[in-house]
Amino acid sequence: MAPISTIDNLCNPLAKPQQIVDLRDSDAVKQPGNGDSVRFAQAQLTQAAGVLLRLPQEVIAQAIVLTTRFSLNGGWSENVSTKDASAAAIFLGAKVSPTPRSVRSVVNVYAFLSSPASTLHFMNPEGAHSKDPNQYFVSEGSYEKERLKLAQYESIILKTIGFDLHVALPYKLAFTYLQVLGAPSPELSTRIVEHLNGALLSPQFLYVTHQPKDLAVAAIYLAAREIGVKLVDGNWWEVFDIDREDLGFLVVAFGSIEGFAKSEKEKWKGGAIALD
Repeated sequence: MAPISTIDNLCNPLAKPQQIVDLRDSDAVKQPGNGDSVRFAQAQLTQAAGVLLRLPQEVIAQAIVLTTRFSLNGGWSENVSTKDASAAAIFLGAKVSPTPRSVRSVVNVYAFLSSPASTLHFMNPEGAHSKDPNQYFVSEGSYEKERLKLAQYESIILKTIGFDLHVALPYKLAFTYLQVLGAPSPELSTRIVEHLNGALLSPQFLYVTHQPKDLAVAAIYLAAREIGVKLVDGNWWEVFDIDREDLGFLVVAFGSIEGFAKSEKEKWKGGAIALD
């Protein structure tokens, strides 16, 4: 395989409009009204698993982007488990990073997160109702079954996305741009990361429809406006090759994620989302 150039390392292949249309059409048939909900839950599940596995946020973000690519490339054309796809993606993301995790660790974490002890609201809408470790204990027989399933889903994801695990992320770019703008501060940096993390959960597929540089600039712009930090005069975002229209779209998209998350929590308050 040829080495990835410096420019390619900062960019991602973007989803085609037809891929998004096809996915929406598939949602209408297989899970009417719930497609975004399932993907939102899957992203949260992947995030929670990554935290419990003590993985860096960039590895977790890569895994979430991989599941999005999997969906848009026809990953849901067959009857696949959302939970198992999440587990395979986090395992793959960790495997190609400096922080790989064992199959057993991944299996144990997902057993816990899908048990009555889980605090994820879409798994247990009324909250964790058991602290019994036996509820998420993985026997040798169960482990072997889950190990084989993880290997199967790993192969399915790799084949579906064309074995391309490269994911360029906006985190480092955002901090670099912030230095260029001469406005680094702990509060602003924290808010920028919050927006970039939140964008991973967006139903608008922001990480596969926009390049990392665009996401970085939008997060800086919105965070600075919210906190009241004065950036340089003029259309500074044009220096980073993003036009006003794209910036405006992303700022609105970032700002809408909190409302979407609240509506999803309310929507599923009375029942769990089926991820198997």
